[in-house]
Amino acid sequence: MTQENNGNGNGNGSAAQPEGACIRVCRAAGCVSAGSEDIYQILNDEVKKQGLRDRCTVKGVGCMGLCSAGPLISVEPGDDWYQGVKTQDVPDILRSLEEGPVERLRLDTEMPFFKRQVRVVLENMGRIDPEKLQDYVDHGGYEALSNILTERSPSEVIDEISRSGLRGRGGAGYPTGLKWGTVAKAPGERKYVVCNADEGDPGAFMDRSVLESDPHRIIEGMAIAGYAVGANHGYIYVRAEYPLAVSRLKGAIRQAEREGYLGTHVCGTPFEFSVEVRLGAGAFVCGEETALIHSIEGQRGSPRPRPPYPAQSGLWGHSTLINNVETLGNIPTIIRKGAEWFAGVGTERSKGTKVFALAGGVNNTGLIEVPMGISLNDIVFEIGGGVPGGMACKGVQTGGPSGGCIPTQHLDKSVDYESLAELGSIMGSGGMIVIDESSCMVDVAKYFLEFCKSESCGKCVPCRVGTNQLHDILDKITSGEASEADLELLIELCDLVKTASLCGLGQSAPNPILSTLEYFREEYDAHIHDKHCSAGVCATHGVKEAVS
Repeated sequence: MTQENNGNGNGNGSAAQPEGACIRVCRAAGCVSAGSEDIYQILNDEVKKQGLRDRCTVKGVGCMGLCSAGPLISVEPGDDWYQGVKTQDVPDILRSLEEGPVERLRLDTEMPFFKRQVRVVLENMGRIDPEKLQDYVDHGGYEALSNILTERSPSEVIDEISRSGLRGRGGAGYPTGLKWGTVAKAPGERKYVVCNADEGDPGAFMDRSVLESDPHRIIEGMAIAGYAVGANHGYIYVRAEYPLAVSRLKGAIRQAEREGYLGTHVCGTPFEFSVEVRLGAGAFVCGEETALIHSIEGQRGSPRPRPPYPAQSGLWGHSTLINNVETLGNIPTIIRKGAEWFAGVGTERSKGTKVFALAGGVNNTGLIEVPMGISLNDIVFEIGGGVPGGMACKGVQTGGPSGGCIPTQHLDKSVDYESLAELGSIMGSGGMIVIDESSCMVDVAKYFLEFCKSESCGKCVPCRVGTNQLHDILDKITSGEASEADLELLIELCDLVKTASLCGLGQSAPNPILSTLEYFREEYDAHIHDKHCSAGVCATHGVKEAVS
């Protein structure tokens, strides 16, 4: 399913016909922050004022992907896309319905950013109004839920998900069907489904964009999961810092209840399922399953030892299925198109697609969905359009604070769970930050350690104290005050924190240090021995200049 197949642009610039024209305006957070709400309102006002309502519809849609070019607008028929639109461009856009495309605003949708994507989770984004249930239904929404409730048993649904090869998109890559099967087999009449939308990685905005742009997809995925595992209630745990996502989720839940897709007798069957939104206060550690459970229960968000795992003892001691936004977003499409279709995308062990928030030192920043197995090189230099200003790419950070920095010489590697692990990084939830030559890799590691130490819940000593000590040593290195002994201590502490911490936050906190040490050791040595930062970022650069 390519961008072209999704009807998101052929870029050939045919003049639009006035009959049945539809102007789609991105109303996701990125474009809203750039002024798209004013554009949307003015377009509506002008269509009404000019008497064009019988020939033109203005539709607010979700994220259209290329955030760096926002505000974005598309016009159909003709499939013309416009970038960087301002309120003063509205008259020209309306005239284009008769006179043809506004060339100065045109966005080339034949560019690799669009053509290299394969959209599953993002298939509706930029096409449907996230605030209208009927628009979701018109694009195949709730078809999968209705199908399984009337034609399939719970075990058949779990088998379908297992055969698809879908693995959890929250970071660990655990087989989704196996997790569902474990919850289904767990004893007890009361079970829960939880959508983990506590997205906290720096530079990550995948979950937020999906929730803002296609909230009914997540509700449908949760209801299907509930039927499969025997749960009748679900929680969406989302950050309070995502007000637009929260608003649209709550609106979508009300609509789904009103139309019979949630509540009692879902789709006219005996199945019951309800969903609540729970707000998180922004603690990164609450992305960890047991900390998230404590937070939903009203306790302090801190992890507990596992086992027992949530599948055995989760919310209030009951069996609980926890999947993240992207994992649940795959479910309706897998049910509609079949396990074999999904398994035909990706690699042998990493099936399907992956959504990434592409950010940092790259021309085309935004939300992308690509098949597993694509190379990092293709993502950075084709989809991402390369590094701005003619600068060289130094590496790519995947997996956020829990991941690692992959150097340029390894960008030809496949993007899948196994290949990234071999390089000392992880897939994570989908943050991908491109690092150019103006960045110091020691400073990059220090940035992520600063984040981890501030986000540590403090429950276990290795994480609470260890992340502070790791950050202190990195600070000494970047200040030109460290010795070789400090570097040896840094390596030793990384091993201790990694192996002794209670949860994934502490266990993965050393990863940015370990990966930069492996691939950029010369930068550490230059800071320690030469008191010099080649990127001119750290205080050691000033020391070098003063000495010379």
